[in-house]
Amino acid sequence: MPHRSPLRLAIAGGHRGAAFASALDSLENEIDLVAICDTSQQVRARWVETNPAIRVFDSFERLIDDPNIDAVFIATPMTLHAQQAVQALHAGKHVLSEVIAAVTLEECWQLVEAVERTGRAYMLAENYCYKRETMFVRNMAEQGAFGEITFAEGAYIHDCRDLNIHTDGSLTWRGNMRSGSTQSSRGNGYPTHSLGPVAQWLGINRTDRLLRTTTFVTRSATRQEWAQSVLPEGHPNGMPDAWANSADSASTLIQTEQGRVISLRFDSASPRPHNMVHFGLQGTSGAFVSRRHDEEEPLIWLEGVSPGVSPANFNYAGMARPEGHESMGHPQWQVLWELAEQYEHPLWARHGEAALRSGHGGGDYFVLKDFAQAVTTGERPPIDVYDAVTWSCITPLSIQSVRQNGAPIDVPRFNRNS
Repeated sequence: MPHRSPLRLAIAGGHRGAAFASALDSLENEIDLVAICDTSQQVRARWVETNPAIRVFDSFERLIDDPNIDAVFIATPMTLHAQQAVQALHAGKHVLSEVIAAVTLEECWQLVEAVERTGRAYMLAENYCYKRETMFVRNMAEQGAFGEITFAEGAYIHDCRDLNIHTDGSLTWRGNMRSGSTQSSRGNGYPTHSLGPVAQWLGINRTDRLLRTTTFVTRSATRQEWAQSVLPEGHPNGMPDAWANSADSASTLIQTEQGRVISLRFDSASPRPHNMVHFGLQGTSGAFVSRRHDEEEPLIWLEGVSPGVSPANFNYAGMARPEGHESMGHPQWQVLWELAEQYEHPLWARHGEAALRSGHGGGDYFVLKDFAQAVTTGERPPIDVYDAVTWSCITPLSIQSVRQNGAPIDVPRFNRNS
């Protein structure tokens, strides 16, 4: 339903939520940050120091009871996202949720039912969908530049070992998940940074859907060695079996209804230089590969546009090849940005300068802007609850697949009206 503007927003999870301060400053005419909630007195004090007028809460329940709050941005630990989103929706609040949306299939269904029952807006804050590069490729895919897309891949590879253990040696919420203290983490525990952009390129939940998935994992070698190296001898979190339910790397394959294949990799343990994301796309008339490190550029090849000619263009049914074809050269990659005049996404063309002042390569700005617009206008959020649970359910499905030795698992159809 349409709402007033600016949107009166509260952040649950003030520590993580602070990363969005610059984006919120850029959107002050559309979003009014009125409150934050955090269990840490230190975090609450920091917010008051920089924003004396802000209301602070130490209880999520008291936050969502405040009638002067229109919407809640949930930036708490991942295991709380679904539960708190459902609570907020039933309290009459619109919800923007950090990733992933839910960690179990039951939570996925609870989220869907809460949105359908309350009619409130729910959006997943998947900022990787809004990076300039991923929106650029999305615009190309929607214009048919790649022909028919047959394959896409995404990887999130980020050495997060230091985020698993507190300075006193106890496990953080991430450590609890990765060690299997709360549930087995032998699966793809963080799929949406990779799957979100790919799903938009392929029109998932619009013109195609995820059909089935399988996952294989490596053993937990790196995380185990690291824990032993930083903890005192004999510490329980450094013992040989402490990380037995974890895995260094998970590889997930997904088949879509239209016969495409998506390949995902998640690795938050392996040591390597800091370049968290990798993407690739293959179509019948073009391909895309993202950069591997900061000194590289994303690359594109489009048949009939990029330099060089594919041998497949020549007719082998007895017809002569074109005169001088030898000088045409083999297909050559070109830098993605060279096609900006034709394929820059309209949102980046209009708001790119403002977006780059926010975090995650501009993604935070667009997430907040699109959420506020959806609430204000009553439009469908660009990443709605069905997208959120479809992308997030890969976590519990991958764990199930690993337990069944890589058996393919069907992906639920969460939107029963589609």
